[in-house]
Amino acid sequence: MRAWQVRRAGEPIDVLEAVELDPPQPGPGQVRIRVTAAGIGLPDALMCRGTYPLTPPIPFIPGQEATGTVTAVGDGVDTPIGTRIMGVASFLDGSGSFAEECLVAADTAFDVPAGLTDVQAAGFWIPHLTGWIGLVERGGLKAGDWLAVLGAAGGSGIAAVQLGRALGARVVAVVGDEERAAFCQSLGAEATIDHREGAVAPALRALTAGHGVDLIYDPVGGTLAEDAATALARNGRLLAVGFASGTWPNVATLNLVMTNTSIVGVFAGGHTCAELDDVHGRLAGLVADGRLQNAVTAEVPFDDLPGAVQRMADRSVVGKLVMVA
Repeated sequence: MRAWQVRRAGEPIDVLEAVELDPPQPGPGQVRIRVTAAGIGLPDALMCRGTYPLTPPIPFIPGQEATGTVTAVGDGVDTPIGTRIMGVASFLDGSGSFAEECLVAADTAFDVPAGLTDVQAAGFWIPHLTGWIGLVERGGLKAGDWLAVLGAAGGSGIAAVQLGRALGARVVAVVGDEERAAFCQSLGAEATIDHREGAVAPALRALTAGHGVDLIYDPVGGTLAEDAATALARNGRLLAVGFASGTWPNVATLNLVMTNTSIVGVFAGGHTCAELDDVHGRLAGLVADGRLQNAVTAEVPFDDLPGAVQRMADRSVVGKLVMVA
């Protein structure tokens, strides 16, 4: 099979090598799929650089998200051959989705929600699962809450913008230019703020008539999150999702105490099969109702993958990229 493999750390355009490998053999609890589409995310670029916390040992095939049809199953798996699924590739074992075939743990494989194409489904599960855990389970989002989404035009952000809107929040998209602002408005953001024009907190307070924001969905971290956190409303929550800036936010405990606000960690791992099935069902219901879909902005041919991952590394992508096999 054809695959893109990383054999040394560096920039994606330099280290992603086209190779021919035997198809991986599924172990107990795994399925192998013929990849039809694979989501491309910032973690894939960081894996190439060797800076992602979950980077597998070299050599490895990156790619976390995939849609495809089952071609083989391991012991203990009764999924029929030919089943169409979306799921999380076994990238930690080096069998990521940037290949013609990859492995997926059976307990992270799900039916594609009705209404999503293979391309839309390939980048759907991880961002929207994380969004649900952050906004609903960890953040306690209620209809009418003010929700600020940092990095709103990126893969994680667009899921939070759409999901927040679907759940009745008043969504403010924090972005870096007019193109990204217009994109987020098309997804349902009520308002946008360009963080390059100055401090974000005063703008958030002005938008909310002095109330402040009830939740901040933060896949960015760094000084942007530290700035935004000063605009949290009483009992507000900063949802720490990621650190695309390179650092986690450093918010003084005294400030949290004096404002009755919180920093809440958000991690999509460690959930039971029953919990994941429940989230999948709820997200599929929102898709079926027409309130949620994945906003894929570009389909990338298999042969063009290194350049697409480099664009992620360079932060020049608006929306979600998906590799098509």
